[in-house]
Amino acid sequence: MVTVGVRELKARLSHYLKRVGRGERLLITDRGHPVALISPAAARPEDDRVGVMLRDGTARWDGKTPPRHSRPCETVCNRRRLRISPRLDG
Repeated sequence: MVTVGVRELKARLSHYLKRVGRGERLLITDRGHPVALISPAAARPEDDRVGVMLRDGTARWDGKTPPRHSRPCETVCNRRRLRISPRLDG
């Protein structure tokens, strides 16, 4: 476990976050006293399922953010609904 002071952490935050991302744990100290522990985030079950689907070819991802729809779903869905008009022959 790496020990780092608050000032050093603030000055080189990106560096230390990369280390945490690689699996290291950081003990944060303030004037030599431990105040916090930063460790890698636990994987969410959803992430694991997506990873399995990507590996076995069930899903594909090009690394880009999915496109946003120009209109909210309600607007698009409402246009597709059929209108029922009253019968005029009766």
